[in-house]
Amino acid sequence: MKKIVLLLLISIGAYSQEIALLKYNGGGDWYANPTSLPNLIKFCNQNINTRIKPKSATVSPGSPDIFSYPFIHMTGHGNVIFNDSEVQNLQNYLYSGGFLHIDDNYGMDQYIRKEIKKLFPNTDLIEVPSTHPIFQKPFSFPNGLPKIHEHDGKRPQAFGIFINNKLALLYTYECDLGDGWEDPEVHNDPKNVRENALKMGANIINYIFNN
Repeated sequence: MKKIVLLLLISIGAYSQEIALLKYNGGGDWYANPTSLPNLIKFCNQNINTRIKPKSATVSPGSPDIFSYPFIHMTGHGNVIFNDSEVQNLQNYLYSGGFLHIDDNYGMDQYIRKEIKKLFPNTDLIEVPSTHPIFQKPFSFPNGLPKIHEHDGKRPQAFGIFINNKLALLYTYECDLGDGWEDPEVHNDPKNVRENALKMGANIINYIFNN
């Protein structure tokens, strides 16, 4: 039943689509980048013909409400902890067709990798190649994930977990898409950098609703 509900939500029309921010435990600032999702939604609705509700929801990993959202975004700088019931709920969500985007806002990496391993103990994160459809349309990123903020100066990497050959979990590292989605005055990013972040975000949304 949960799978049916989620798939119906992906397919229903006008302004029925809704995305959510994950409110997790552990002490990390899950609430970072408050303007990012509203701006991404606005960009997508204006540029790729989505009809997403203007305001994103907030959902906890153990809540049954998680199945109401085809896309869940997660960000922060610090610690993350999923308890056993949250792990089970997230697993059910992802195996039912849900999509989790984890965006390291700098400082999350050492914590989130342990929690991802809880979700997929027998599957390793793999780097998503630049040839994957998520980098191809509607905006082309021939070199893969764009670099938005410097962090440790490493190249940006997109890691993923695939379920039945479909990307179900995307972990963006050394990139910080969420910062690029925020209001321009928050980080004073150059216009082209911010546009790249929003375009990459639109590609993620497009992948979810069209695959």
